[in-house]
Amino acid sequence: MSLLPGIIALGLLALVALRLAWQRPPLPDAKQECIAASRALALATAVQGMHFAEEWATGFHIRFPALFGLEPIPLSVFVAFNLCWIVIWIASIPAVQAARRFAFFAAWFLALAGMLNGIAHPLLAVATGGYFPGLLTSPFIGLAGLLLFRRMTMASQAPAQWQRN
Repeated sequence: MSLLPGIIALGLLALVALRLAWQRPPLPDAKQECIAASRALALATAVQGMHFAEEWATGFHIRFPALFGLEPIPLSVFVAFNLCWIVIWIASIPAVQAARRFAFFAAWFLALAGMLNGIAHPLLAVATGGYFPGLLTSPFIGLAGLLLFRRMTMASQAPAQWQRN
C-alpha cells in the first residue's frame, strides 16, 4: 500500500501532537503568548503551503513511496490530504489566538511536522544522491516549525510533573 509509510509517520506525529495538546493546555491569561503562537501558526501554514507546492510540482507523491518499493500515492489523495490540513491550520489560527484547546492539537502537529520535514528532506536527498522533492523549502518549514513549537511552548502550561514547587 503506497500510503502506509506516510500513514505511519504522520500517525506517530499526530499521537505526539495529541499528547502535547492534552498535557499542555493553553495558559490562563496568556493572551500575548497565544497571539504570538497564532502568528507563528499563520507563518508556518504559509510556508507549509509553499512546501506542499514544491512537493506537488516535483513528484513527492511518486518518489517517496518508491523508496519503499511501493506504487505512487494517487495525486488526488496527496492533494486532498494536504489541502485539508492547510484548511484546518488556517481555521485554527483564530482559535489558537483565543486559547482554544482543540486548536492546539493542529498547531502542535504542524510544529512537529515542520521540524521533521526540515530534517527528513535533506536526509532523503543525501540517501538518494541528489535532489529529493521538497528539499528547497524544507529548511524554511523546519525553521517555521521550530518557531511555532517555541511559541506553543510559551503559550501552554507545562505538565504538573514538569513544574517546580
